Amino acid sequence: MVLEICVDSVESAIASQAGGAQRVELCSDLNEGGITPSDGLIQAVRKHVGIDVFVMVRPRGGDSFYTPYEYEVMQADVVRMKQLGADGIVVGLLDRDGHVDVQRTRALVQLADPMQVTFHRAFDMSADLDESLERVTETGAHRILTSGGVQTVSQGAERVIQLIDAAKGRIRIMVGGGIRQENIRKIALRTKATEFHCSLRIRTQSPVTFQNHSLKLGSVANDEFARYVVLEENVRGLRETLDKISSGVVQGVYE
Repeated sequence: MVLEICVDSVESAIASQAGGAQRVELCSDLNEGGITPSDGLIQAVRKHVGIDVFVMVRPRGGDSFYTPYEYEVMQADVVRMKQLGADGIVVGLLDRDGHVDVQRTRALVQLADPMQVTFHRAFDMSADLDESLERVTETGAHRILTSGGVQTVSQGAERVIQLIDAAKGRIRIMVGGGIRQENIRKIALRTKATEFHCSLRIRTQSPVTFQNHSLKLGSVANDEFARYVVLEENVRGLRETLDKISSGVVQGVYE
């Protein structure tokens, strides 16, 4: 079973590898759902971890309907990621009516080759998940990340099962959305999924001793002195549970 951890720093990527993840999804600005990270961050992560590094290609937060200029940026980013040694990219393009943009997604898939391509949870925001499954499959993408069209995969487990069945092995279905140590066993056993995407960031306090709380440099809701990290032990907990399921040690059904 493949475990992918969403990270936004070199430290979190290293912790993910040490904890047993096979892959990281590298982003910046996870408060916006993840956007394209800098060249410097990609290079540093690639230098310090040997597991697969899939890089987010998303020029901004918000919807997944992109202007021609934004798409031009995405194309350039894909080319650069290939040069920097990424193993895959993560994209999600919809049209204004909420349908998967087959033409432009297919072009990015072809441009990314031989890197793998994951279609991210823009899939869950699309107008029709069954239609979107077929349209993403047409693009040549390798996998879809989904929670079943709802906030968490625990809520969308039945829909995920339907999608895995409908995919018939033509494209991989990776589940993600609210997966934690306390629920991954139930999710894995119920859905029979083989790839899991998890965001395990926890808040840590800044080591800065002088803190000026009289202004905000980011959004009003942002804590200027908070840091978010992935801990090795939290990744290892997920890895151990998945390994037990794979070996047949853990059995049961979703409750």
